[in-house]
Amino acid sequence: MKSGLKRVAVTGVGLVTPAGIGATPTWKTVCAARATAATDQDLAGLPVTFSCRIPNLDAATIPGQTPWRHDRYTRLALLAAREAVADANMDTSSWGDTRVAVILGSAAGGITTYEQQHAKLLTAGYGSISPLTLPAFLPNMAAGQLAIELNVRGPSLHTATACASGATAIMTASQLLRDDLCDIAIAGASDCMVTRMCTAAFAKMGALSRRNREPEAASRPFDTERDGFVLSEGAGVLVLERSADAAARRARPYAMLDGCAATSDAHAVTAPDPEGQGLHRAIQLALAEAGATAGDVDHVNAHGTGTLLNDRIEAGVLSRLFAETAPSVTSAKGTLGHTMGAAGAIEAALTVLTLGHGLAPPTANLTTVDPAARSLNLVLGAARPQRMGLALSASSGFGGHNAVLAFGRAE
Repeated sequence: MKSGLKRVAVTGVGLVTPAGIGATPTWKTVCAARATAATDQDLAGLPVTFSCRIPNLDAATIPGQTPWRHDRYTRLALLAAREAVADANMDTSSWGDTRVAVILGSAAGGITTYEQQHAKLLTAGYGSISPLTLPAFLPNMAAGQLAIELNVRGPSLHTATACASGATAIMTASQLLRDDLCDIAIAGASDCMVTRMCTAAFAKMGALSRRNREPEAASRPFDTERDGFVLSEGAGVLVLERSADAAARRARPYAMLDGCAATSDAHAVTAPDPEGQGLHRAIQLALAEAGATAGDVDHVNAHGTGTLLNDRIEAGVLSRLFAETAPSVTSAKGTLGHTMGAAGAIEAALTVLTLGHGLAPPTANLTTVDPAARSLNLVLGAARPQRMGLALSASSGFGGHNAVLAFGRAE
């Protein structure tokens, strides 16, 4: 396993998901395998009329003086980042010229603002649109607003690799730390693609579950009855710092980010490589950077979307790589739905919590395991206590993006 001064420690976690605002309610709901999908009145009249929405979200909970200026995805990022920084016991007012970086990912940026303002332009004309449209819509604005809110003066940037965006952001942050380009990194992702246009577009592609009469049973990763993913929203943010710096301030890390890798399928825009070669290689590269082998892996937080292709191909990759060791495997999307660009960050946070608690969460709605996944050690029914030394979080996205993060247990 990796050792030395350049290990990256995870010292703070922040989550905003359909399971609740905060890491604690999210973790409890995921461990209980309680699905959050429900009928969504905003989607009435579309082929798919349900989603996973964040409960009890209102402007009063959003940091800053002018939350109404922000798109929903920026608000979620601010909430998650505030929790992560507080969890890391950091005082942002003292940062000044401290070398702090912000790296946030998103698949669609402020798509809610864009759709709302475009509708106004079409129905009421130029005079009706807001002058804040672009500052709210541009994808980099969550990172920019977070830098302003947290007094960050180091690098701030946006990553966009579709549903792998969050994992890509965390990987980028770890590289900045290892290259000594910052001392603290606030990294993660946010997305709010539960809109009429996005829902209609995904439905047109045949990517979404059509279980309108039983939405709570719709997201079924690795299940024989799966018929597509459930559109969701959320944000996940981690605080990262070099392990030596964390030790110097007596921080207690959740875990160590020991390895990362990214690959491209070079196959198709919306379909994964049939053999999963890109994902396979990303896992191998992440393990190599961590100084580990497949035999060292105790747990895998799979991408596990609940689509026919992804689950079959991902199961095949995991079955081949871990044929002799059978680490526990889970997918949070049965509970949370697919949070799109935020998924990699949310699932990285859950992987960190899995290591910290020594508890592998189950996959909600997984009742009959697909034949392609029967060789996997899937966590079914209830959360499973397990001592773990190394856990992987795997993400993939349209465009053929793959990103894998290897987290080691904090000593």
